[in-house]
Amino acid sequence: MRLKAFLMVTGSMIVTGSCSLASAQLAPTASLGDELTAQYKLSKLGADSTGTVVTDAGTVLIMQKGGVMSFAQDTYGIMPTKYENGSVHSPNALAMMMVAKKVSTKFLTNGEKVYATKIDVNVKSEKITFSLVECDTCNNVQTPSGYKAQLAFQFAKGYLETASPAQVEDTIGQVLAIDNSTDSSQQAGAAQGGQGQQQAAAPAAAPEPAAPPVSIEVGQTTDQVKAALGDPQKIVKLGTKQIYVYKDLKITFTNGKVSDVQ
Repeated sequence: MRLKAFLMVTGSMIVTGSCSLASAQLAPTASLGDELTAQYKLSKLGADSTGTVVTDAGTVLIMQKGGVMSFAQDTYGIMPTKYENGSVHSPNALAMMMVAKKVSTKFLTNGEKVYATKIDVNVKSEKITFSLVECDTCNNVQTPSGYKAQLAFQFAKGYLETASPAQVEDTIGQVLAIDNSTDSSQQAGAAQGGQGQQQAAAPAAAPEPAAPPVSIEVGQTTDQVKAALGDPQKIVKLGTKQIYVYKDLKITFTNGKVSDVQ
């Protein structure tokens, strides 16, 4: 009986431990899509009388490779460009010839800045697709166009199931690099604005009071004159008279007292 009870308790502990392990393994974790949208803030689009506009700007991305085909704003069903094994593969040339007759297209160039409006993660197909739109204000264009594109990152079979978000972002960064200069310049501008406000708010320093004018009067002694003006540049002795020569004036002493000032 004791052996039977021991086996029942032991079995219960094993089952409980297995359930706890299974629960831990099934604990929810952030998906790859959530990780990417946290890293690349998506932009929101709207429409007004001028056409499609960015109503909420997200992360600015800089194209690191050319060859990504983009389409005019009013194009529907745009064809994606594929990035695989380090190379950009533009849409099929024959298909593009058919499309080009109906819609306006152009290649996004290396260094051009864009926004991401959508990120689609398809683990089954080993594919991550970015929906992009030109950042006209970032590119300082005179005629805004807002061309849009789709860029599909194609990975090897089984890669997305095991790769870390950092590894995936490294691959994405080969074509779409985050523009950190935007945040830096905004932060610097804010800092400069804050400093300007602080400086404007600070009261102006009060000017130092002007020194009282030096007064030389008839009857003052040589010691009194020296105390007021300092030592003279020259001293001329003429019997009972002495003349102290300063830069801007001459003082004559008779019997040791001021008798004339010139």
